[in-house]
Amino acid sequence: MRRTYPLVCLLALIALLLGACGNKPDSASPAPADSSAPSSPSTQGVLGAIKASGKLKIGTEGTYAPFTYHDKDGRLVGFDVEIARAICERLGVEADFIETPWDGIFAGLDSKRFDTVFNEVAIRDDRKEKYDFSDPYIVSKAVLLVHEDNKEIKKLADLKGKKSAQSLTSNLKDIAQANGAEIVGTEGFNQAVDLLLSKRADATINDNLSFLDLKKQRPDVKIKAVDETDEASSSAALFRKGNDDLVQAVNEALAAIKSDGTYMTISEKYFGADVSK
Repeated sequence: MRRTYPLVCLLALIALLLGACGNKPDSASPAPADSSAPSSPSTQGVLGAIKASGKLKIGTEGTYAPFTYHDKDGRLVGFDVEIARAICERLGVEADFIETPWDGIFAGLDSKRFDTVFNEVAIRDDRKEKYDFSDPYIVSKAVLLVHEDNKEIKKLADLKGKKSAQSLTSNLKDIAQANGAEIVGTEGFNQAVDLLLSKRADATINDNLSFLDLKKQRPDVKIKAVDETDEASSSAALFRKGNDDLVQAVNEALAAIKSDGTYMTISEKYFGADVSK
């Protein structure tokens, strides 16, 4: 009788190997996605990342009354500060203010130190090329301020050859330069006032609302307004380009606080009027 069991064993071994190959997982197939994993900021959007963190980082000066400054107890207050807080309340996040000198505030936004700027930032065409703005929430004119003793400067054209104290990145500096002034750089309105009072500068062009607040806080201050610009300037919150979802959410929140009276309450508190128009 012929011995056949070696052939049987060989066939069984081949069948076993084929079965093992069929059961091996396909290494090229992707692993199933973990639906419980958190989304990255790139997938959830800027607004989503802010809401996830619970904070909106806001750049502001803290030295520019009545928009953003410190009260006698050292608390950060002001019109822009309260508007920003009211908007954050509607967004469901905390307002995290990061105080920065005006001349560094745009660089701070560029470097993502903060998400937005609330600091009476005037809407200008050159700024719109690089940044996005919210809907405007302040409308004001610029005034020409001089020391009470100054008899030479009575209108903007009289600035020719005179020293005007201005923030170097402000649109108000451009107005002074256009009228022939020599610019004396400042860090903000308060320093410009000090330079006028000490007569180290002849004039400053600054916001009318800031001047009205100065006169309210210091009625005897020896500074007077002698002229104003023809056109009013609109100001708004400032954002980096590409944050459309955040801009839209802020605009919706701004509309809400105007609709429910919150905006008017804040505006009346600081100015006694509606400064949105």
